[in-house]
Amino acid sequence: MTNEEKILEGQLRECYGRVVYTHKTHEKCADILLEKNASIKKWQIILSAIIAGGVITMLFEFCPEYKKIAEVIVAIISTILLVLNSYIKDYDLGIIAQKHRQAAAEIWLVREKYLTLLTALRMKQLSIDEICLQRDKLLEDLHNIYLGAPSTNFEAYQKAQNALKNMEDMTFSDEEIDKFLQKELRRT
Repeated sequence: MTNEEKILEGQLRECYGRVVYTHKTHEKCADILLEKNASIKKWQIILSAIIAGGVITMLFEFCPEYKKIAEVIVAIISTILLVLNSYIKDYDLGIIAQKHRQAAAEIWLVREKYLTLLTALRMKQLSIDEICLQRDKLLEDLHNIYLGAPSTNFEAYQKAQNALKNMEDMTFSDEEIDKFLQKELRRT
């Protein structure tokens, strides 16, 4: 391999590693949002049930001494439910999670194209100029995906990092990337 090919391979491997991280971060972000959405929905049901029970208690004069307590509890819980419903109205976690899943799916395709370029470089199937053109096209594709993708957050990045480094979902160092590449593309 020439020095120019080694430099290009290093660049492609670096891009591949970054794409793997971005893909996993979008997946983790979607997971976090879906968990949060499920939790909020569960709390909406629980709070609604408590409010309904409180209203029923207030309608019937079972224990007049508890009526005032029930009114205060229903008022507080109704306010909490109103805040929760307002949050969900303006911030649809399910839709945002779906956008993260879509971005991850699109990034997955770019990831696979990087592998194809690495293979083509090692196998000398394409010229360096052709590989550079395809690399530049992949960078444009990534840019367009990132423009339409929702932002990730630090929690999702930490979970992705844990999954990739500790759980070995995917990895980033030479040794770790080699685990995902076919034998002919490995460095170590």
